[in-house]
Amino acid sequence: MSEQQPGDHLSIRISNEDREKVAQILHSAMADGRIDLKELEERLDTVYAAKTFADLEPVTRDLPVQAPRALAVPQSMPVSTNRIGGTTGPAQSIAIMSGVDRKTPWVCPPHHNVVAVMGGVDLDLSQATFVAEHTTIQVFTFWGGVEIRVPDDIHVQVDGIGFMGAFEDKTLGTPAEGRPVVRITGFAMMAGVEVKPAKKKKPRGQIDNTRGQIEE
Repeated sequence: MSEQQPGDHLSIRISNEDREKVAQILHSAMADGRIDLKELEERLDTVYAAKTFADLEPVTRDLPVQAPRALAVPQSMPVSTNRIGGTTGPAQSIAIMSGVDRKTPWVCPPHHNVVAVMGGVDLDLSQATFVAEHTTIQVFTFWGGVEIRVPDDIHVQVDGIGFMGAFEDKTLGTPAEGRPVVRITGFAMMAGVEVKPAKKKKPRGQIDNTRGQIEE
């Protein structure tokens, strides 16, 4: 058996976790002012298209690299088929001095990037389906706001970082059989990311007290 040569490790194929670690490094670099928004988007495109460590190496070559902590995700959980499947939907939701709403049925890819700069993004996962069993929503917001609504049949994990801002998880979901897993992470600078339960639909015939009428 021949000895492994220096650099051979670069030919090893990467995992989704490896891509997410590099994505967090890039978001931190933008927050530090090392790269701008356009560079962030270009490098993220490269990260999510990467196949091997050799593809990832140039992306962070000029950046101080400190791998973020990995989040353990249960791998043995069976997932409900009615939430998985469909043609991959939009990979990004970008609001710069504007707003983005995703509330109708849509298919969330394994990696969805959210950028809100002096703008707002509303994501409602109530009618969403997912390409993969485990999905990551990567958020960067500066002087903006991001609201993500999560229904009961999705398990959410929130571990973003806030600087004069915060990631706030108001859901009470726990891992359970048949639930897809959505991880919400990223960086909020002078901004807020709120993860909330999905709005409950009112039963037909229920009285709306704000209007004093019966909804039909």
